[in-house]
Amino acid sequence: MPAFDLPPADLEHYRPAVAEPADFDDFWTRTREEAADAGDALLSAEPVDNGLRLTETSDVTFRGFAGDPVRGWFSRPAGVSEPLPAVVEFAGYGRGRGLPHERLTWVNAGYAHLLMDNRGQGDQYGCGGDTPDPHATAPGGPGPAARGLLDPHDYHYRRLITDAVRAVDAVRALPGVDASRVAVAGNSQGGGVALAVAGLVPDLAAVLVTAPFLCGIRRALDLTDASPYGEISAYLSVHRGAEEAVHHTLSYVEGISFARRAQAPAHFGVGLRDTVCPPSGAYAAYNRYAELAGGQEEKALHAYPFNGHEGGDAVHVRRQLGWLRAVLGA
Repeated sequence: MPAFDLPPADLEHYRPAVAEPADFDDFWTRTREEAADAGDALLSAEPVDNGLRLTETSDVTFRGFAGDPVRGWFSRPAGVSEPLPAVVEFAGYGRGRGLPHERLTWVNAGYAHLLMDNRGQGDQYGCGGDTPDPHATAPGGPGPAARGLLDPHDYHYRRLITDAVRAVDAVRALPGVDASRVAVAGNSQGGGVALAVAGLVPDLAAVLVTAPFLCGIRRALDLTDASPYGEISAYLSVHRGAEEAVHHTLSYVEGISFARRAQAPAHFGVGLRDTVCPPSGAYAAYNRYAELAGGQEEKALHAYPFNGHEGGDAVHVRRQLGWLRAVLGA
């Protein structure tokens, strides 16, 4: 697939205006407060046999949106007692947390690692999930991207992003974590969620975002029919005349708006032939990152001209490892 978005020279300076709802900040403040009112984030952390000798894993449950129990895998290098910086990772679209031995990069690099389950997902790829979504009852399509699209209060990503914020609260309460050095990371949907958390949690140590979903949403809907954006387009193809309500809902989860409010050092990755999450969205979020905090010099972006949604793949992960080590001093 040849490059289909803006030319690279234009992407480097792409800073589109975003139609933010007037109550964007109040909406998320109220949502976070409602979740916090349910009680402390961490509910339990039970050791499990992961079949590995060099990694210790616990099955974690924490309170997410509306106090709902959300699952995750928490892993640490075996035999290490001192508090470690932590990476909270968010999985891609349609995936669940899978099995505890699947994602070992961050723990092998010496970090504590919490992989959050995706509520109401886990049935499309990987090895499944363990967190239902009891609130997925509003009108919308069968896929998460279209659930509750007619009202921002009902939308799936209001719940998933709130879960992700509470995951940071939970990891800070776990033993063996340096609560002052917590980073968030994710690819695709996980990248969009990580960016949202960076805009809502002001004291993160770092954020790592690759091929982010939910960035430049209106443009992405015009450029691609690939899922997950294609699920939103499919919904609108049936519900003719719902465009205004849907765009209003999506404006509350726009990654560029979260990026403007973020403050943590940031590392971005993007494939310029990505037809799933068009690269202009990632560049827009990067170029407007931290602008409400006066700009953030501690940021980096790596582009891969001949790659699609896989981006830089293992090459990019190697860059992430080096960058995070330098930022956290770990």
